[in-house]
Amino acid sequence: MLVMSPSKSIQKLEVINTIQRLGVDYHFEHEIQESLSYLSEGYEEWIGEVDNANNLHVIALSFRLLRVQGYYVSCDAFRKFTDEQGNYKEALVRDVQGMLSLYEAAQFRVHDEQILDEAKNFTTTQLKLILPNLNNSLAQQVSSAFKFSIRDGIVRLEAWKYISIYKEDKSCNQVLLNFAKLDFNILQMLHKKELCDITRWNIDASEQLPPYMKITYHALLDVYNEMEKELTNENKSLIFVNYSINEMKKLLKAYFQETKWYHGKIVPKMEQYVKNGALSSTYHLLATTFLLGMGDVATKDAFDWIATEPPILVASGIIARLLNDLVSHEIEQERGDAASGIECYMNEYGVTKEKAHMEIRKIIANYWKDLNEDYLKHIVVIPRVLLMVMLNLTRTAEFVYKDEDAYSFSNNNLKDVISMLLIHPIIT
Repeated sequence: MLVMSPSKSIQKLEVINTIQRLGVDYHFEHEIQESLSYLSEGYEEWIGEVDNANNLHVIALSFRLLRVQGYYVSCDAFRKFTDEQGNYKEALVRDVQGMLSLYEAAQFRVHDEQILDEAKNFTTTQLKLILPNLNNSLAQQVSSAFKFSIRDGIVRLEAWKYISIYKEDKSCNQVLLNFAKLDFNILQMLHKKELCDITRWNIDASEQLPPYMKITYHALLDVYNEMEKELTNENKSLIFVNYSINEMKKLLKAYFQETKWYHGKIVPKMEQYVKNGALSSTYHLLATTFLLGMGDVATKDAFDWIATEPPILVASGIIARLLNDLVSHEIEQERGDAASGIECYMNEYGVTKEKAHMEIRKIIANYWKDLNEDYLKHIVVIPRVLLMVMLNLTRTAEFVYKDEDAYSFSNNNLKDVISMLLIHPIIT
């Protein structure tokens, strides 16, 4: 399908989109890269000459696919869909598929792309208005996009969802659908095996520590000892483990700072809170530790780059910290925890809780722009698989803290999702 489609065609874009959304794109990385690289050359000329040049869906889809692949294509192509005042034309509302594609494309905006900010607002408002009148298939797609856009969704979970949508599509290719189902089930078995192979922490505590710290301390040592053994088996430098240890130290310092604020009854300024929160989110530690197990990608240059705390990593950590605050701060305040970002914002700017929620949502949206921008900036010099670690960590936060603190209360929706992804195969 992918190879047989013309190099620059709507059909090829649709095939790439379907393959990605079914979660099987990792089998076709070379073909997708080759196709989108060719499309990126003369992109602006192509979207002006392609059949149905005013087709919103085609232009939004091509824009999104290229941005995801790391091509910093211009958003000026969307100006043809605006009027003289710069507002999106009301006639677009009749093109639901185009509106949905524009909504998804707008998620990949960076700073100073006002036309995409407007696209996000326009499509959100209009799609919500027409949602009750859509047929089941379109309504399902729009509702799913509002819950988790393509940018935000966890890949395996979104693949599971899209399989059920795709099988109802008139253009469904049965061979591709069956392949996606089989791939999902094979990966599920692999992930299940990996979980079973995870090292169990053993308890052999030091007498110098108080009882409540003994288990944690030696469990932590066991983890790093296991890392060193694995790296030795792979003939890799043990110095790489030190990068993870350093991040653990930074995390503990961030926790200690929160403890000092708590005991001193201090509500920090938002700038202080956010800076510390990027570390206390654990994402700096997780990204560095994940790299230890990433094979040839785990070079000294890669570790050195992460150690510089690049904007994509900082943004990921802050998004996670603030998303957690939005859904957990009330319970945390009831039990007497330190001030969250909500309390910090309310205290600094003298606003209501509702206003603080709105403003923190805006802050999160801006950090997503930082993340998108740094992804596009570094993809030419940093392996894409490493950048995807930061993106996937952020997606995890978007999922876990969407409507509730599913991390703290995992017996709710999160338990069902884990069962779906790791236990119950898709019936083929």
